[in-house]
Amino acid sequence: MHSGGQVVVGVDSSTGSLAAATWAVEEAELRRVEQVQIVMATGDRSTDDEAWETVSSILSRFSSRQPGLEVTARVVHGDPADVLVQLSDTAELVVVGSRGRGPLAATLLGSVSAKVATHARSPVVVVRDHRSDGPVVVGLDNSPRSRAALRYALDAAARYECELLAVQVWEYVEPTPIVPPLEHELVELRDEALRGLAEQLSGCAEAYPNVPVHRIAQRGHPVAELAAAAEGARLLVVGHRGRGGFAGLLLGSVAAGVLHHAPCPVAVVRDAAADS
Repeated sequence: MHSGGQVVVGVDSSTGSLAAATWAVEEAELRRVEQVQIVMATGDRSTDDEAWETVSSILSRFSSRQPGLEVTARVVHGDPADVLVQLSDTAELVVVGSRGRGPLAATLLGSVSAKVATHARSPVVVVRDHRSDGPVVVGLDNSPRSRAALRYALDAAARYECELLAVQVWEYVEPTPIVPPLEHELVELRDEALRGLAEQLSGCAEAYPNVPVHRIAQRGHPVAELAAAAEGARLLVVGHRGRGGFAGLLLGSVAAGVLHHAPCPVAVVRDAAADS
């Protein structure tokens, strides 16, 4: 039985697009949605034939999927990011590849993916190399908006039947460059991070009894630590526009760093309640 809804995957002429489409179709099957829409957007009508050839080639890979899942292809005229953001209004999920190359490439890891992740109304997943095992990793920061990321991550872990690694990254900010931190100060900061994790994860065991949850309070830089935690992971989940920590820097270097360096698909989750 399918749940309705659709997954939208933005593609271009790059090899990474096939990986994104494959991930999107597999995710749709796990979610039991009714439709995957493969979309290629181009602002140049003279490339329509090439665009249709690209999406048709990708579509042909998924001709024999599970009953009830419809995989379709479209070529849309317009800016790729604007098209995907518009489609996110009615999508359950939007998926893009990690980078684009070729004459029709949208350079999805650059301005397009950043714009889609920032403005889409649905969660956005940026796909590079992916695997069918490993944990789900979620970056938390004590912000109300990181709760949406946690919910998404827990749902994903339940769907994948895997464990969840909940990571809170903290840094010691030295008051002056010549004064090293005292050991008890570092212990206090680590304990504070662990308390924050405990508060955010309160009730998760009852709501998701089949998802093992492991708490990690790690000192360091968010990009490096989240990327390291995601080694061997099936998915890394981060929140959109949280206050503080990773999510608060989503539009800056941290988000760009995670999207560039994470060794697995990255889900960027927006808290709809925070937009109201």
